[in-house]
Amino acid sequence: MSANLQKVYLYSRYERFWHWFQALLILLLLATGLEIHGSFALFGFERAVQVHNFLGLTWLVAFAFFVFWLFTTGEWKQYVPTTKKMLEVVRYYLFGIFTGQPHPCPKSQDAKHNPLQRLTYLTLAAALLPFQMATGLLYYLYHSWKELGLTGFSLGGVAVLHLIGGFAVLIFLITHLYMTTTGHTVFTHIKAMFTGWEDVARPSDAAEWEKRGK
Repeated sequence: MSANLQKVYLYSRYERFWHWFQALLILLLLATGLEIHGSFALFGFERAVQVHNFLGLTWLVAFAFFVFWLFTTGEWKQYVPTTKKMLEVVRYYLFGIFTGQPHPCPKSQDAKHNPLQRLTYLTLAAALLPFQMATGLLYYLYHSWKELGLTGFSLGGVAVLHLIGGFAVLIFLITHLYMTTTGHTVFTHIKAMFTGWEDVARPSDAAEWEKRGK
């Protein structure tokens, strides 16, 4: 490890469990969802529908627990968006990362995410994932729309929206997988999500961002 780096415990057991559990759920939901649309055969149509519905409901319940955890632990502050150093971070990922420049916003316990990550994760957690869950639940409850007073919806329209959301989640996963390779080694960030310990810049290098990131 470089002399200007130190190990910091950033991710709790619950954060790591939630990260990998949600990743598994999303991958299986994408796989069964694509099979339902006829992209390939794995479980068989009927079984794929059953598995997809079960996983979707499991994800919904688990996500509710995650939101509860965010607000009871104060970790929601990690997702508050900020424009401070946003341009520096964008320039870093476009150019600086390829020329060996240091990251403009080193991680710390008080600022785990840089401005671009905050905006991305907030959009994901507060908009895209709830949208995907809502359209999926609406589709699942199709036969109960009348009893629930849900009028003005089209089953085909809901299905298309759910499919669009699914592809948006897939695009995020691909981008996220690439971004995990941008640490000081290819597997640094991935390893941190297993152990909880991240190699980050020493306090002297991270002081300004830590001050601004709170």
